[in-house]
Amino acid sequence: MAGSGAMPAVLGAAWSLLAAAFLAALVLLRRAPAWLTGGSGGGLCGLFQDLIRYGKTKGGYGQHPAWLRLLQVPKRWFTHFYVVSVLWNGFLLIWLFQAEFLGGSLPSWIQHMHHALGRDSQSEDTDIQHFSVFMVLLLLWLHSCRRLAECLWTSVFSNGVIHIVQYCFGLAYYIAIGSTVLCQVPTNVRKGKVVSLNHSVPFGDWFERVSCPHYFAEVLIYVSMSITLGLHNVTWWCVVMYVLFNQALAAVLCHEFYQKNFSSYPKHRKAFIPFVF
Repeated sequence: MAGSGAMPAVLGAAWSLLAAAFLAALVLLRRAPAWLTGGSGGGLCGLFQDLIRYGKTKGGYGQHPAWLRLLQVPKRWFTHFYVVSVLWNGFLLIWLFQAEFLGGSLPSWIQHMHHALGRDSQSEDTDIQHFSVFMVLLLLWLHSCRRLAECLWTSVFSNGVIHIVQYCFGLAYYIAIGSTVLCQVPTNVRKGKVVSLNHSVPFGDWFERVSCPHYFAEVLIYVSMSITLGLHNVTWWCVVMYVLFNQALAAVLCHEFYQKNFSSYPKHRKAFIPFVF
């Protein structure tokens, strides 16, 4: 599959099958004959109802056979989903942070997982894509932390139950969703190997316009935060001004370094802001 936005084939097929399964359950619930969706509580009907209902929605559907009741666990075990998510996705987040910002590389088992799940190793590899994946994984982890906190200190669980299949599915879901996010990171360029410790003239993308595009991008990030907080927020604009001048100073120093050490350094490049400064 070509293109950085293409979902790995195996993952795409797996999530599509899950979507189709839940669509089928919805259609059966709304359109199936009474012997499947009725309230007798036994046989195929009981199994179907047990697999789609949990907690309070199980009420009013008859007495379940003893063997079905043995396959039920307390609904309060929902908490386990978010414990697993915080631990697993936090673990992935740490590995990704090390690979993206500390010069490390993803472990070999994660790269093997990429290939096993169909990741296209020839996809376009961009810093924006890497950063987007990191942000999504971070937001997923923060969401899991919030849900775990709610389960521990806010939610009041009744004596409701869930089927053991639903419980196992919930645990697997939070492992699979983080792995799916991580598999959006291309693996064909970044190997974590240092080619040289010597400085060289950077080329490509924004480097064709300024010596320090990462410093300029830092300012843009803070400006976007200021817009999010509201243009009237004077305090945050003061923060933006601090970042602007701090990064401008660092950019000028780097620009002078390049000009001093490389006689062929492009004359048209600015230090910090394209076409301006």
